[in-house]
Amino acid sequence: MKQPDLLSPAQLAHSLQLLRQQAPLVHCMTNDVVQTFTANVLLALQASPAMVIDPEEAAQFAGFADALLINVGTLTRDRRDAMWAAVQAAQTAGTPWTLDPVAVGALTLRTAFGQQLLSLQPAAIRGNASEILALAQQASGGRGVDSLHQADAALSAAQQLARDYHTVVAVTGEVDYVTDGVQTFAIPGGSPLMTRVVGTGCALTAVVAACTSLPGDRLQHVAAACRVMSLAGEQTARQVAGPGSFAAAFLDTLWTLEVEA
Repeated sequence: MKQPDLLSPAQLAHSLQLLRQQAPLVHCMTNDVVQTFTANVLLALQASPAMVIDPEEAAQFAGFADALLINVGTLTRDRRDAMWAAVQAAQTAGTPWTLDPVAVGALTLRTAFGQQLLSLQPAAIRGNASEILALAQQASGGRGVDSLHQADAALSAAQQLARDYHTVVAVTGEVDYVTDGVQTFAIPGGSPLMTRVVGTGCALTAVVAACTSLPGDRLQHVAAACRVMSLAGEQTARQVAGPGSFAAAFLDTLWTLEVEA
């Protein structure tokens, strides 16, 4: 198997600059626990978040947003219907949409819905190893939102999902892997403190969604989204005492983050 590539500083700088210049409007249909943090992460990167959940309004909004995020973390049947309407409208309008299959494989409603959503061609999928394995129907899910697998254990499943659905898949962990089924990037970095703050993974998926709207190489842009978040996590962890101060300092780091090409 070909070894994964590393994202160059020039590629990272280019994607980050584009994200700040384009300032995409991201329609975030995400879980109740992380909405504020997700919005603040997008704002810190110059993107524009919006949370619209009513089925009729969600379908309307998905038609003119730059990107749509579907996160099934606090899924209900009503929310499922709203998400389905939004994804259909996004597909009709050509709006790229991104799936975060939170706890897919562990619970029945979201597992069935995750499989159903794949037929509507997500631009990107971002999940932990257990979620990606379950979505690819290669293993049952993790312990709720926690992964029972290392990211590299789901790499082949991620590559297969990417090929089968013509999408970009990011499987995240201590090392993130981002693949279109042909080329794969390995994204190092981050900090254990990121796992002690609610919403860092969900916010990452929102940044991935924003980056799918950028012109150019979508695989590179999604890999850059992962590296922006891991680099900010590294830098923030060096200056804080614990998870409480980490959350606020992380937003400041994203706001001031600079990458030399």
